[in-house]
Amino acid sequence: MRKIETQKYIALLEEFETANKLVRLGLGELQNINPDNDFYFLPFQLLSQGFERFMKAYICVGHFENHKSLPNSQYLKKLGHDLEMLLADIKENYYSIDYPPVQFKIDWEFLNQNTDLKELLFILSEFGKISRYYNFDFITDNFKIGINPKEHWKKFEKKIMPLDGNMMKKLMNHDVDREIYQEITNHIIVVFEKFVACLSRQIIFNTLGQIGKQLTISSFFDYGLLYDGDFGKTDYRKNTTKYKETPKSIHKRTISDELQRKYDPDFKSKKITKNEYNGDWPFYVDEVIIECRQKHWCIVTINGYDYALNGAAKGRYKLENLHDAGMAVLGKSIGDFIQMALELK
Repeated sequence: MRKIETQKYIALLEEFETANKLVRLGLGELQNINPDNDFYFLPFQLLSQGFERFMKAYICVGHFENHKSLPNSQYLKKLGHDLEMLLADIKENYYSIDYPPVQFKIDWEFLNQNTDLKELLFILSEFGKISRYYNFDFITDNFKIGINPKEHWKKFEKKIMPLDGNMMKKLMNHDVDREIYQEITNHIIVVFEKFVACLSRQIIFNTLGQIGKQLTISSFFDYGLLYDGDFGKTDYRKNTTKYKETPKSIHKRTISDELQRKYDPDFKSKKITKNEYNGDWPFYVDEVIIECRQKHWCIVTINGYDYALNGAAKGRYKLENLHDAGMAVLGKSIGDFIQMALELK
């Protein structure tokens, strides 16, 4: 069996690992978008580069599996930075829907029919090809000016979550207004995770041969194990410098805290488990204790640590809120738990 030259094998391995880091950082920077941060350029840059490198490395391995040789430079140069062209080349030349029949066909339908994926790849593709210099092209009256990627992205976000009565209610509530950004971002994260999973699953089931498995075991292999129910649950922010450098303010409970919870009539609390909750459980753990102090300050206890449940508690006790602390799933609302805490008697 013919093998890839050692140095080229190492270079391909590095490309897969680089692409994986770029994608994960890009998804993390998307999750960092909030009312105080609209720096979309960074996730655009990371994701457009990450997806391009992933698909080009994928094509290299696919070409070797099919033809026992790596593609020449003109092959990849022709595809350029166009993510849509790269995906089309993969689907035409290296994608199989034969095994396993059900999941591969589901993946195939997603890659071909999901309009959100198509629109998002178009924006990132245009950014990678020319639009990353949109402002300079506009300033200098460049006749080859591309699309405004940030403007197109925001239009896409508005399409996901139109401004209706429920949206306005959330925007007016400072305890849950950031959840709007999280819900929008989570929708986009799910689309991207499914996209990468569709391609990675091909590797797991040998479409790119043993070499494909070997090259991606430390990078994209895990994506291929994601199925419905697994998407949108990863907090990628933990990979970003901003998240790592932001101090987390949590409180480890003491015996005094427990005595106050038990005997102080102004401290009302209740244990809630995932099994008994009738709704979309937002926490990473299966059991929490909600508490309302003096009918105003709401906290939640998870594994012996206190976190702010509402903004009032965050301000008074200087506690981290659940989403920022990474204890609640981004995109899932904790509004119901705030209401339950305020209604404790």
